[in-house]
Amino acid sequence: MSFPHLTAVVTLLALLAYVWMGVRVGGARRTSGIAAPAMSGDPTLERYLRVQGNTLEWLPIFLGSLWLFAHYWGDLLAAGLGLVWIVGRVLYAIGYSASADKRELGFMVQMIASAVLLFGALGKAVVSALA
Repeated sequence: MSFPHLTAVVTLLALLAYVWMGVRVGGARRTSGIAAPAMSGDPTLERYLRVQGNTLEWLPIFLGSLWLFAHYWGDLLAAGLGLVWIVGRVLYAIGYSASADKRELGFMVQMIASAVLLFGALGKAVVSALA
């Protein structure tokens, strides 16, 4: 089996998306005038912080599942699902940044991609372990 280069690219793109979210928090801090370590006081800043925090909460689930899925099911399929996850996170970030009630579509997209990666890897691991 060769190294999953596409999965590596998607991993780095996911990390860049997370960096982008952090940069947006910095911009919201400048716009609101609320300096760190304060985390509240401006609804826009709070939404940007929540986008970044929620993405950080999902990254371990996504990255672990992505790489195990790539191992068991192949690089191309894993990378494709990883791109869907990134699109979902970007949709989530854009929607939630505008209004908390606009986050659902992006959240659902990334959650479904994560579930396919997680349960796909788990299923194949169990079958492989029992074989």
